[in-house]
Amino acid sequence: MSAPLAAPGHMAVDYEQRVDFDRLRAHRWGRARAALESSGCGAFLLFDFYNIRYTTQTWIGGALGDKMTRYALLTRDGGPRLWDFGSAARHHRLHSPWLDPEDCHAGMLGLRGAIAPTAGLMEDAVRQIRGLLEEAGAADAPVGVDIVEPPFLFEMHRQGLHVVDAQQFMLDAREIKSPDEITLLTQAAAMVDGVYHDVVEALRPGVRENEIVALVNKRLYEMGSDQVEAVNAVSGERCNPHPHNFSDRLIRPGDQAFFDIIHSYNGYRTCYYRTFGVGSATRSQRDAYRRARAWMDASIAMVKPGVGTDQVAGVWPAAADFGFENEMAAFGLQFGHGLGLGLHERPVISRLNSPREPVELRAGMVFALETYCPADDGFSAARIEEEVVVTEDGCRVLTLFPAQDLVVANAY
Repeated sequence: MSAPLAAPGHMAVDYEQRVDFDRLRAHRWGRARAALESSGCGAFLLFDFYNIRYTTQTWIGGALGDKMTRYALLTRDGGPRLWDFGSAARHHRLHSPWLDPEDCHAGMLGLRGAIAPTAGLMEDAVRQIRGLLEEAGAADAPVGVDIVEPPFLFEMHRQGLHVVDAQQFMLDAREIKSPDEITLLTQAAAMVDGVYHDVVEALRPGVRENEIVALVNKRLYEMGSDQVEAVNAVSGERCNPHPHNFSDRLIRPGDQAFFDIIHSYNGYRTCYYRTFGVGSATRSQRDAYRRARAWMDASIAMVKPGVGTDQVAGVWPAAADFGFENEMAAFGLQFGHGLGLGLHERPVISRLNSPREPVELRAGMVFALETYCPADDGFSAARIEEEVVVTEDGCRVLTLFPAQDLVVANAY
């Protein structure tokens, strides 16, 4: 039997080889450079929060990181150039020695329109970028952009830059994970393993869904999470249909309740559902759980190199078989999605897209598999999710909190 993948706690010590962050940075930068070389572009201009971290190895809190103000320029010569929020650029010059200090700039484009484009910040930024492209001999080549605000795109066109899509190339680059990335993903999952133990102990009548959300946030930040992105907490009559949120609903005896814990450790994310009974469970609830588990096990059994994502999706029920009018309406319920710096990376596995454009599974892919089964009582439902790594020999499961059978919390 294979040993579990390592979740070492502290990432670096003097007595064991754990995560090698220099190696991690070299892997990510190398794959991004290879993507640029193969793209036909002269440069990539990146605004996507995760692409910036992947290429520059820098991070800033979500409140500022998602305002479309940070950006990075990758050309075919030299290292990445980064424009960041005010004093963050000076911080990078001091604490990010893998970047040339002269390539770390303060930048401001408008905070998603709060500063109007007429202020000229975007015009100045595009002029600077065009000058750098001219110096690199790339001004006449296509510029790959991942995501962009319309006024910035219009300004690029006005100044004569030919813009194409870079997101497809960057997502391809991020698809295969290195051993260090897999260790960080395993550590993130192991943290949630522990939090679910706390959830089971706390899950009793009279507790509100939002109290469980607060408990999860507290424990994860105590354990070293750098961002708790979301916690879904869904119980009782809210289980069917799945609302993908949490509320202040009081949990009651006999409820079925499921939770999704989405957080990141050193940038690497989890998406990790578990379903529980509260005090007791009915035949209807247990039957729904058994069906959701059978669909999960069937999909895990399919995971190995060379298998198509259409084959994985094919073992799940069609939308009409569990009460939905079509695959669009049921999207995200029988579902797989890549995990890494982003929550939804490649491959994406579902009956909506995979039969149209199947992707071949390869060793080094990491993704989550999710199943959902409504109960025949009309309001309960079971939701299960497992995170897996594709290996040459099949797959390894990262999410280890018991889920083969329905766990009843605080059973009567």
